[in-house]
Amino acid sequence: MEIGIDSFASNTGIDGKAITTNSAQVMKELLERIEQADNSGLDVFGIGEHHRKEFLDSAPTIILAAAAARTKRIRLTSAVTVLSAADPVRVFQNFATLDLVSQGRAEIVVGRGSFIESFPLFGFNLKDYDELFAEKLDLLLNIRQNEVVDWAGKFRAALKNQAIYPRPLQNLLPIWLGVGGTPESFIRAGVLGLPLMVAIIGGDTHRFRPLVDLYRQAGKEAGHAPEKLKVGLHSLGYVASTTQEAVADYYPGYAETFTRIGRERGWPPVTRERFEMQRGPLGAFLVGSPEEVAEKIVRHSTALGGISRVTFQMDNAGLSHEKLLKAIELIGSRIATMING
Repeated sequence: MEIGIDSFASNTGIDGKAITTNSAQVMKELLERIEQADNSGLDVFGIGEHHRKEFLDSAPTIILAAAAARTKRIRLTSAVTVLSAADPVRVFQNFATLDLVSQGRAEIVVGRGSFIESFPLFGFNLKDYDELFAEKLDLLLNIRQNEVVDWAGKFRAALKNQAIYPRPLQNLLPIWLGVGGTPESFIRAGVLGLPLMVAIIGGDTHRFRPLVDLYRQAGKEAGHAPEKLKVGLHSLGYVASTTQEAVADYYPGYAETFTRIGRERGWPPVTRERFEMQRGPLGAFLVGSPEEVAEKIVRHSTALGGISRVTFQMDNAGLSHEKLLKAIELIGSRIATMING
């Protein structure tokens, strides 16, 4: 099982204000954490895409390219690329270039994102939410497959015998489909034969099993080999030496962040009782000691019929750079060893 970290380049602390007025320092520390993940033997590091004051990841391929120059083996991916509001030609060119810079370590996780600010920012209508994504994914996969593209759609000018460069070092640039909880998204990934990255940020993880089964069945019916139909799991998480330490570190900032976001979305305020349910044996959160979290990842994998990748989203709770560095080291030295031997 591949184990990694996802980051949204968070620029906020537990009080909802900037950790530092120096965003350059925040970025410097993020790159140091990616180096730590590489040195700790983790398999993948992902950078999200947002267009909000509290995140510094509006240009993720630039962050990943900087990380490529400072790392040797870790795979570098988006988490996720908001394809609905992007030009697939530029997405491919950016990640193909990253693949060359990193000597074949680039990946893309495409999705529609959990925030909607990119739609008005780039001049798209939210009512076209699904249609935009489907059309742009079709074009992106066409470009990946063909150096010279003939394509026409509704939302973008047609391409006629158009060559698209550069081409990546990898023969097929890996593209994962990031999904939330809609059956149509799981089926789409299966029909296309794309590996699936499931974002589970709440509830019981096992409730996604019917959706994962839909994905695998759709992939089988479309003629894709089972080994091509990989399932990854993205979860909120944090690891410390003991469970008590992990909870004490993580909960205050998590509660502030998700209560604040909840006010935008109509969610109830975070409570400690609800947090403990999420942290419990069936809940989605990967928060605890290395032993506890490793056991939980194995349970999640069993519940979902086997997973190929798990990534921790940790920088959403105002944790210090030092605590995040230590957590990454523990995930690499303890959790990865316990799961993979």
